[in-house]
Amino acid sequence: MKNVTVVIPNWNGMQYLKTCLDSLRKQDTDDFETLVVDNHSEDGSVEFIRANYPEVRLIVHEENLGFTGGVNAGIEASESPFVLLLNNDTECDPCFVRALFTAVSKDPRIFSVSSRMIRFRERDLLDDAGDLFTVLGYQAQRGTGQSVRDPKYLKPKTVFSSCAGAAIYRKSVFEEMGAFDPDHFAYLEDVDVGYRAMIYGYRNVYEPSAVVYHVGSGASGAVQYSEFKVRLSARNSRYLLYKNMPGFFRGLNALPLALGRFVKRRFFRKLGFEDAYRAGELEAKENRNNLKIVPLTFRRFFRHFGIEGREIAYTFTYVFEYLKRRKLKKGTADGT
Repeated sequence: MKNVTVVIPNWNGMQYLKTCLDSLRKQDTDDFETLVVDNHSEDGSVEFIRANYPEVRLIVHEENLGFTGGVNAGIEASESPFVLLLNNDTECDPCFVRALFTAVSKDPRIFSVSSRMIRFRERDLLDDAGDLFTVLGYQAQRGTGQSVRDPKYLKPKTVFSSCAGAAIYRKSVFEEMGAFDPDHFAYLEDVDVGYRAMIYGYRNVYEPSAVVYHVGSGASGAVQYSEFKVRLSARNSRYLLYKNMPGFFRGLNALPLALGRFVKRRFFRKLGFEDAYRAGELEAKENRNNLKIVPLTFRRFFRHFGIEGREIAYTFTYVFEYLKRRKLKKGTADGT
């Protein structure tokens, strides 16, 4: 049995598969297997994999189960103690799998390890260095748009959650607390599961030596925002709070959470997506009583104070990085 199963969810992603799967063939370890979960692609992805990558295991769905449905099927089918989730629009450095496995093996209380994600077409800029969650109710990609040479992102660090586009997870923790919530379908599901793991007493960390290049929607030319994405993101942001943050802490954070929603509404109003944003919030309220709330125990309640402190600290990190990106963007526009 291999120590790691690399699970790649795929939906009509054949244009990316060769680069992704070829990079896995070039890894400096063979202690892993590759499993592609196809969500009813219609672009020939399944036929392409079967014809060119006989070593890859395939699970083929008859419908699109979304990111959560796809990766959960892969996690369940895996027999390895660790599951590495990988987006199809990626290219991995040769030591990628080994670096993540080494990092997650250091401490049994580590649930997940996030990789150093670099923009595929702008390889001097970071895409993600672990995810953050703030008292504003915002998820944020740590380091996005920052220089790959910034020493801050060249050191391992505890993060709020790992970006599931390129991260390794301890399967036994999934078995203890449950896998990705299918109610999310897509977006913020990785923050949700990382949040849940911290409540259970585990850690999420960032490992800079695990390098992967990520195309992403922005670099690929796809629309950054759509009604579908805005609605699901707004809904899932509320799901995160309802499921993971006890009422006491939602009350404690009432003002920053209200401010966060106000700013988001104004932002999406300018983009023409205010109705989609409000629809997502309304859907979350309507489904609130059907969500899988993380059971609260005495010990877990006190863990929330530590989590609250991180959310406050990550709020300052989020604001600092946002202002830094704006300054860099302005300098580029001015030609300085």
